[in-house]
Amino acid sequence: MPEVVFPLDSSRSFTDQELVGHNRWHPDIPPAVTVRPGDVFRVHCREWFDGAIHNDDSADDVRDAPLSRVHALSGPIAVEGAEPGDLLLVDILDLGPIPQEDAGPLAGQGWGYTGIFTRTNGGGFLTDQFPDAYKAIWDFRGQTATSRHVPGVSYTGITHPGLMGTAPSADLLARWNRREGALIATDPDRNPPLALPPLPDDAILGSLSGEDFDRVAAEAARTAPPRENGGNQDIKNFTRGSRVFYPVFVPGANLSVGDLHFSQGDGEITFCGAIEMGGFIDLHVDLLKGGMQTYGVAENAIFLPGNVEPRYDRWLAFSGTSVTLDDEQHYLDSDLAYQRACLHAIDYLTKFGYSPEQAYLLLGSAPIEGRLSGVVDIPNSCATVYIPTGIFEFDVEPSASGPVRIDPGMGAPRSSA
Repeated sequence: MPEVVFPLDSSRSFTDQELVGHNRWHPDIPPAVTVRPGDVFRVHCREWFDGAIHNDDSADDVRDAPLSRVHALSGPIAVEGAEPGDLLLVDILDLGPIPQEDAGPLAGQGWGYTGIFTRTNGGGFLTDQFPDAYKAIWDFRGQTATSRHVPGVSYTGITHPGLMGTAPSADLLARWNRREGALIATDPDRNPPLALPPLPDDAILGSLSGEDFDRVAAEAARTAPPRENGGNQDIKNFTRGSRVFYPVFVPGANLSVGDLHFSQGDGEITFCGAIEMGGFIDLHVDLLKGGMQTYGVAENAIFLPGNVEPRYDRWLAFSGTSVTLDDEQHYLDSDLAYQRACLHAIDYLTKFGYSPEQAYLLLGSAPIEGRLSGVVDIPNSCATVYIPTGIFEFDVEPSASGPVRIDPGMGAPRSSA
């Protein structure tokens, strides 16, 4: 096993550890550890809510989820010799749930969860149609997940980190805050909000304390969106065997990682659409000196997808166009087209006995494929969502005999208010 450079004790909270990570982006958060180019090492990760979501049949914990506390990131990890302008090469060698534990109170100890968030606390891709909180618990057996809340399916997970990235420079951080603040100002009372401004409340900033903590907490960026440093990209194919190249903006690069997923569909459409878990990730790092200019990688990360995926070979695909549910035409709106494709898939799955919420949770957590299939034929973009038929324990293809009606079981828990 590689050396564990960032250990976590599952019996203690994220802030009560030997090394304390962080939940904001800022160049002045000190590195917790330092590694060298060429090193191979292991990092332990908490699930993004640090144990706030429980293995039970209530969704009140999702309704009340403390969004101001996410994400629980392990790091920063400085890489010796990294300088602004370099590219940080990171190989994902292995990752998985909390090792050697198949039962316990934390997501990753034999189980994980998917949530539909309320419109007033996070929302989701289809929040207008699904404004309330729901939850599904998934049990792990090897590489497979099953759920008492969404029966009749089992997934082979594409495990991956939802979030990994380097620290921003002071200039880049200021740009983030300026442009996101301008967006918020266009509709400051929108619900869900257009963006998340800096929030000192519940900030976790590694080893910072005193006046430095207060200053950084007031400036630091929230970790919810992806940005130029990588961040919360939620790419399901970012799995074992992936190689990623991150821009380096500060000395040491200050790499951080977290938000591990057991499985996820393209888009993570319920917001907490993956099967969330804590666990471990094994990494190898190296440097490409001056790589940002050499390869023109100044404002994005590039990566080679991993070569470990489920072997699904048959798919049922649904399409959508950029027309609203109220029959209003939009111009080449690919986001809307993907929403409509997902809603068509949900409608279809309800014909087999699932509730709309069970179908929504399924699309967020299963290894579905989402694609932009046509973006030039005015006025309609066409987006498609592909569902692997092999995840179902029954035939989901259309036939002359009609859809099989399954027992939906207890259903997905809904919050009490």
